Amino acid sequence: MGDQLLRIGELASRAGVSTRTVDYYTNLGLLTPAERTPGSYRLYDPAAVDRIATIRQLETHGVSLDEIATALRTKQADLPALLRQLHDDLHSLQTAAQTTGTEAHGLLAALTTRAQSLITTALEITTAMPPL
Repeated sequence: MGDQLLRIGELASRAGVSTRTVDYYTNLGLLTPAERTPGSYRLYDPAAVDRIATIRQLETHGVSLDEIATALRTKQADLPALLRQLHDDLHSLQTAAQTTGTEAHGLLAALTTRAQSLITTALEITTAMPPL
């Protein structure tokens, strides 16, 4: 993509979205223009194409734009504690699955598939992000 900054139309085209979507994401704080031209046009870093792809991927999995915006603003999340809670909850789910009937197993399987999909998405996103 190169290092040249992109105008909103170029960004939208490369990301496969409309200029209204880029504008909307910018207004929500999901995207931040890198700078403005003397004519006050917004210019975006080419990395915004990947950010839009990530936002769209999260939306596909049911994560709201408000949740994404909050997550991007939250710099000090206690991720180790959240992962420990997830581990404990998975253990509780395994225990519950051993004592429920077949109807509940179908529901648990559907929900587990959804959770697995979200975990896979999280791994894909973190793999694509630059290292610390």
